Amino acid sequence: MTIDSFFKQHNNAAVAFSGGVDSAVLLFFAKRYARNVKAYYVKSQFQPAFEYEDALKIAEILEIDLEVIEVDVLSNSEIVKNPENRCYYCKKRIFGAIINAAARDGIETVVDGTNATDDVNDRPGFKALKELGVISPLRDCGYTKKEIRKIAKDNKMPVFDKPSYACLATRIPTDTQITSELLEKTEKAENLLMNEGFRNFRIRYAEGDARLELGRKETELFNKNKEKVISLLTAYYGSVYLDSKERTDE
Repeated sequence: MTIDSFFKQHNNAAVAFSGGVDSAVLLFFAKRYARNVKAYYVKSQFQPAFEYEDALKIAEILEIDLEVIEVDVLSNSEIVKNPENRCYYCKKRIFGAIINAAARDGIETVVDGTNATDDVNDRPGFKALKELGVISPLRDCGYTKKEIRKIAKDNKMPVFDKPSYACLATRIPTDTQITSELLEKTEKAENLLMNEGFRNFRIRYAEGDARLELGRKETELFNKNKEKVISLLTAYYGSVYLDSKERTDE
């Protein structure tokens, strides 16, 4: 199946839009090939402000109708308990809200930006999408992350080189209860590093301490500014540790 034939077959589509490069390219294709398309962004405690801003920017560039749906993920006890399959419950909640909004708008087909590079084996979140009937056309049509970035760049999308981003809840260890305080702390700490030029990184919460996961360029930047980075992060964490495993740029 090709992406144009997919959207000709599903020509009334709702795009679950995160503000990342995958869903931006999906939205680009949907606008080009579908008869009618609407984007839905779910705003919750798990999404940082910059994701919301990126979503608004891309929707404006593509001239797509974007609806923002507010979801209180912390009202779900299964999500808050943060079990190993937390993502399953979260995706059910978030995509359930998108499906309901799309149905209200007369749209039956809901699509997301999962691509062919993504490893979906034993991924609780992907399991939830399949159960809900959400389709992943980029994955089904064989688009890899590298190809998606090139399409975004060729079409002058400002998120073409945006690092892959997982929600704030992924910074909190399994079985550690998720609180608004921990999420806010994580977002503020990561914003501090972004302001210092860091892009491809994570700050993992570790019993009050911060465990930094950095890409190659970020490791070099950290080594040049180690004292400043540690000083900034100890405003939110007891100690700061550098993870030995290097993050990829994907």
